[in-house]
Formats: sequence, structure tokens, C-alpha cells
Amino acid sequence: MKRLLFFFLVTIVGLTLIGRVFYLQIIKGDSYKLKSELNAVKSIYDIPERGFIYDRDGDLMVANQVAYDIMMIPKELKKFDTLQLCTLLQMDKTRLKSKIQDAKDWSWQKGSVIVPQLTQEEFAPLQEKLRKFPGFYAQKRSLRKYMVDHSASVLGYIREVSPEKIKKDPRYQSGDLSGKAGIELQYEQELRGKKGVKHFIRDHYGRPKESYENGRYDTIPNSGLDLTVTLDNDLQAYAELLMKNKRGGIVAIEPQTGEILTLVTAPYYDPALLMGRDRSKNSVLIFNDTIKKPGVNRALQAEYAPGSPFKVINALVGLQEGVITTTEKLRCNHGYDYGGRKPLGCHSHQSPLALNTGIAESCNAYFAQVYRRIIEKGSTPEEGMDNWNRHVTSFGLGDYLGYDLPVGRAGLIPDGKYYSSRYKYKWYAPTTISNAIGQGEVITTPIQLANMTAAIANRGYFYRPHIIKAIDGEPIDNPDYTVKNYTTVEARHFEPVVEGMTAVYKTGTAKYAQIPGIEICGKTGTVENFVKIDGKRTQLTDHSVFIAFAPKDNPQIAIAVFVENGYWGSRYAAKIASLLIEKHIKGEITRKDLEEYLLTHSLEYEYEKQYSGEPFEINPKVDKGLIAPQPNALNP
Repeated sequence: MKRLLFFFLVTIVGLTLIGRVFYLQIIKGDSYKLKSELNAVKSIYDIPERGFIYDRDGDLMVANQVAYDIMMIPKELKKFDTLQLCTLLQMDKTRLKSKIQDAKDWSWQKGSVIVPQLTQEEFAPLQEKLRKFPGFYAQKRSLRKYMVDHSASVLGYIREVSPEKIKKDPRYQSGDLSGKAGIELQYEQELRGKKGVKHFIRDHYGRPKESYENGRYDTIPNSGLDLTVTLDNDLQAYAELLMKNKRGGIVAIEPQTGEILTLVTAPYYDPALLMGRDRSKNSVLIFNDTIKKPGVNRALQAEYAPGSPFKVINALVGLQEGVITTTEKLRCNHGYDYGGRKPLGCHSHQSPLALNTGIAESCNAYFAQVYRRIIEKGSTPEEGMDNWNRHVTSFGLGDYLGYDLPVGRAGLIPDGKYYSSRYKYKWYAPTTISNAIGQGEVITTPIQLANMTAAIANRGYFYRPHIIKAIDGEPIDNPDYTVKNYTTVEARHFEPVVEGMTAVYKTGTAKYAQIPGIEICGKTGTVENFVKIDGKRTQLTDHSVFIAFAPKDNPQIAIAVFVENGYWGSRYAAKIASLLIEKHIKGEITRKDLEEYLLTHSLEYEYEKQYSGEPFEINPKVDKGLIAPQPNALNP
């Protein structure tokens, strides 16, 4: 019996061993073979080229260049000469150890970036020596190459993806680059392309030697799509030149399409500063500058009182509501006494005056009376204010416009509820009288003013502003940007206002900025400027603002220019707008005197007054366009 039991046990064990061997060698043999091979296989991702960016005329603005990331896989790391590697990588020991630890924390199996974005020249000394350091390798990638030295704020830039983005989107891995601002961010999915992967057998040094399985498992990369943007490359460069040593924003739009021709913020920087090994250092200088704030896109994000350009909106609303006519004359006694603490001031001009002259001379008293009639037409101030708000917001003011760029501000167009919640006592139209001249609680951005101007140029409608013109050669077909948005003001009311804006150039506050051969319609503005200094509300030098479109009939360009601390509308903003209009329509500059003035005058001394303690120039009058330009303190 014992022999039988022993024989039975031996048989069972033998069958078990035979079955296990059969399973390992026959059934799972290929799998283990594959795993064994994969331990000796290195997978290298083939990073696709990002799509190119062209301007509206086909000029190349952003291309690509070859760059290298120094990568490291923690599980393949072996003892190495730390000092030698630090010397090669131009990295201190503490930084290297920190990067290695970050890589270990993220993944032992996958490669992590130790040094990103080396140029070909920077990589050359490393190329042959890197094999001495097991676990380290180079990964080739495509890096941005800027063909222009302008438009950084609108083009944007690319950066290494964060761990949080990698967790959310499996298409990204450590070391991948993605758009972080501007067009690069907004159109990341179109520009990024699709990665390919190649598998190689390693040699005893861990270096890729030959293709695995003859490339059976390899995939090829798909390049990103090329973008054609609406910007005019030459106009962009010229606009930045004119804004040198100034702060503010410029937006120019093609009224008949809503395409953004120019979008400039100042101060600005060369987009190439945010590429290569010095990008981190330059990033700190740009985005941590709390004084000049070159990283803020003032054209989209800066919120200002619009000043006198807002008067044309009140004129249109007044005509629509029937509270004024084009011929009725209103009196101005160097201002308007509305029963407040002090009258609303105004500068010297003829009186009484009708709509056309009121716009041309930018009369505060005229528009104060128009605004008051609009508000008082309602049965209550709240009702009148709500009706006024309805008209004004139909021009795209007081709301984010929905353009295809990733940043922006809504501004503010107050309504009846706004004032009723703000004031505990009963309020009336005179309480809000500053809205009549674009001061008060009204807040706008430069792009909103440009869009408002385009709506006036079109006599009552606008296309939503946008920066993209075509993707991979195919024109956009997005109803958000191809459908007309109508204002609440009927088309018949626009012509008399347009005539008034024409008079601004012919006889009014911008007559010194005329361009021969182009009939321009515009409106100057001088905006009071207050900030807190040491906790005290302080009035600074006024802002210079200007809106315009041209030609008067079949307009090709609508523009808004805002120059911080620029004194008054015609001193800086009107000159800049006139030159950009001439550049766009004629392709050349004939008003060399305006150009010379802007290129030789700086406002840096004005910006330094906040810190130097020098007094600010307060402009007691509004729209001093009839006064010849005066030299500034820096350039007598």
C-alpha cells in the first residue's frame, strides 16, 4: 500500500512538472520571449513638428528648429561621475540631484527631462560623451523658431507640460511641450500634431543599435497643422515701433470680416527670449516685472475708461431714442451745470452747437445733456439706465467678446440694478453724468473699442473679432466669426455720427493728424487717470485715446489706440492711428513729421514719476486737439 501511495505521488508531481514546463515553453513561451526582448528594447518617441504660423499675406512668422532634451530613465541609472556630468550639462550638483529625484518620483520606467531644449550647438559636446552615463539619453524634438521679433503677446509661447496636465491628458508625457499663451495655447490641438514611436534593440551600453522586428511596431509622426492668422506682419512690426517707450494697447480690425489686423501691447518683448536655455531667466524678468508688466496683454486685458470716444455711442443712442435731432443746438458755457458740487467742465469752442460740431469739438456739455435725456426718458432712472445699457452693450461693450484668444476682460457697462445696489439714497441721471463723456463707471478694453468702431464703420453691425484665417490652407467656416451681430441702433442713425467723426479730422480735435488722400473718421479722447500711491488716491497724467476707421465709405480698417499717460488724444494716440491707417491702405508713410515725433518722443519719464515723486501734469481741459503738440521733458 505504501509503495502504491509513493508511486501515485511521484506520478502526480511528474505530471505537474511536465505540465508546467509545457505551459512555460509552449503556451507562454512567446510572451516571455517578448518580455525578455522588450527588456532589451528601447522605445524612442518621434516628436512631430508643430504647425507653422503665417500672417494673412503668407509671410512666415513662426517655424521650427531642431533641439534636444537630455532624458533619464531611473531604473537604468548606474553609478556615474556626477561632477563630469554636471560640467557637461552646465548644471550644479544640487540641481541635478533634484531633477533625478523628480524623475524617480514620477516614474521608474519612463524617461524624464533633465535638461530641455538644447540647441544643436549646445548638444554637440554631449553627443559622444552621453553614452558614458547609463540611464541618460538624448531625445530630438522640434523647437519654435521665430521669424519675427514682434507679436510675442499674441503669438504666445510653448512650455514643458506640468505633471497635472500629464495626469489629465494621456497624450502628453514628461518633457512634452504645449502652448501656454496666445495662438500657441488657443490652437494647441491643431498645432501639436501626433507623436510617432520607434523601437530599437539596445547594445551592451544601452544605446539603440538596430530596429526591433524590422519596425513592425513603429508608427510615424503626423506634423501639426499650419495656421494662417489674420495679422498683418508689416503692420504689427510698425505698430510696435510706434509704441516704443510707451505703454498701452492697439487693436485694428477689418470691419467687413472681423479679422484682427493688428494687436499690439506695450511694453513688448522679443518672442525668442522665451526659447532656449535662457528662457527661465528671461521668463522671470518678463512675467515678474510688476512695474512695466510686459507679460500683460493690455490690448485684451487692460480695462480703461474709454473717455470721449464713448460720446459717439451716446450720440447714436440719443438719435435712436429720439431725444435729439441732428440739427438741434445745445448750449455750452465752458461746461455743464447739472446741480452737482461743481459743473462738468469743458474747453473753449463755439456755442450753441449741434451734433456734428458737438462730436468734432468733443463738447462735454452737449453730451451731458444728451445722456441726461436718454436716462430721464424712462419712467424711473433705473428703467432709463437699463434701456441705455441695452443699446450700449449691443456694440459688444461690457462683455467678453468671444474672440479666439485665451485672455480678456469684460469691462463694465452699468445698469439700473448696479446703481440701485450701490447707492442707499435715491439716485437720478445727474448722479451718473460722468458716463456721458466715457468716464464714470464705464470700463472698456482696447479690443472692445476697436470692435465698437468697426460696428460704426459698418453702420450698425460687426463680425466677432478673430485671429484665425485658415487652418491647413482651409478658410475658417465658423458661424461665431462669419455671422453679423447687429446693434440696436438703426442704420439710418449712423450717417450723421459718421459725418461728425469725419469733421474731427477736417476741422476738429484731430485736424493735425490728417492723411492726404484718405478720408478718415475718428474721435479723440483724454482720459483721467487715478491710481493709489501709498494708499492715497492720486491723479496721474491723463491717458491718450483715439478711435478711427477709414476710408469713410467701404472702410478697410477700424482701429483703437490707447496710450497710458499720453496727455490728450491728439498728442499720441491720434498720430499713431493715422500712421497705421496710412500704412495699411497706402503701404507707405507720407506723414514723416508724425512718424518722427513718435519715434523721438518717449513717455518713460512719465511712468517714472510714480516712483520719483515728480508732479504729474493734470490736464484740466479735455481733448486739446486744437493746441499744437508741445515737446516733452525728455525730448525738448
